Amino acid sequence: MFGQLEERSEKILALLRSEPRLLVRMLAERLGISPRAVGKQIAKLRQQGHLRRIGPAKGGHWEVMQ
Repeated sequence: MFGQLEERSEKILALLRSEPRLLVRMLAERLGISPRAVGKQIAKLRQQGHLRRIGPAKGGHWEVMQ
């Protein structure tokens, strides 16, 4: 299970690197998981310092940290 979560996090980061304006709903559709699961992964990635939101919820974008 831990490996699957790591793989999912990497996929989220890869998608957001290529398309920083993707919505949680769009990420969920592409990954085949629920928006809630994506939201939890994003919260974890933000807490770990891998991801941050630039601008407002509507009109902003994601920045993947190195």
